[in-house]
Amino acid sequence: MTLGLLQLEYKSEVLAYNDETTPVNLTGKKMLPILKHDQGAMNESLDIMTFLDKGNLLKIEASRTFPEFGVFEAYLTHLGSMVHPLAMPYWMWTPEFDPTSRRYFQKTKEDKRGPFKDLVKKQPEYFEQLKQEMPKLEQELVPFYKSEKLTVHDIMLASHLWGLYTVPEFQFSPNVHDYLQSVKQQCDFNYHQDYWV
Repeated sequence: MTLGLLQLEYKSEVLAYNDETTPVNLTGKKMLPILKHDQGAMNESLDIMTFLDKGNLLKIEASRTFPEFGVFEAYLTHLGSMVHPLAMPYWMWTPEFDPTSRRYFQKTKEDKRGPFKDLVKKQPEYFEQLKQEMPKLEQELVPFYKSEKLTVHDIMLASHLWGLYTVPEFQFSPNVHDYLQSVKQQCDFNYHQDYWV
């Protein structure tokens, strides 16, 4: 999303989920995304975004110094506690995975969250939590998150919420859907780019 917003040319390379060697060789740890550039390689999404944003359009460093940023990150963790259990059983069937990496992903996530089959059974519970959460979120969209223009908060928020589009039983409200599509348009973001384009 940041690359698209800043209109930077790039080449995307999808790594198999069970590829530990490439990330560790590049950055010393298994963590994605990784930005490989002329001076080396780096991970940590916010650090990558800060490095790319030479014109300081998103004012990431300034945003990170405010106490409210920690509150916002905690809010994203809260959203993730609902989004991830719903989306993970579907994510593992995307073209990113082959049978081996799919088994690796499932085992890794089930060790932390429990069997995927149990997560699917608990869908109504997660849907109810999101039903309570979404109206609160809508109040913060003016039309972007607490802002009249797109900020780093929107890129972070949209990247968390977008995964719910893969859950066929879930439907965004018109307002949240329009918000996500607006972020998509401004960031020239195509979820399927690495798979189908």
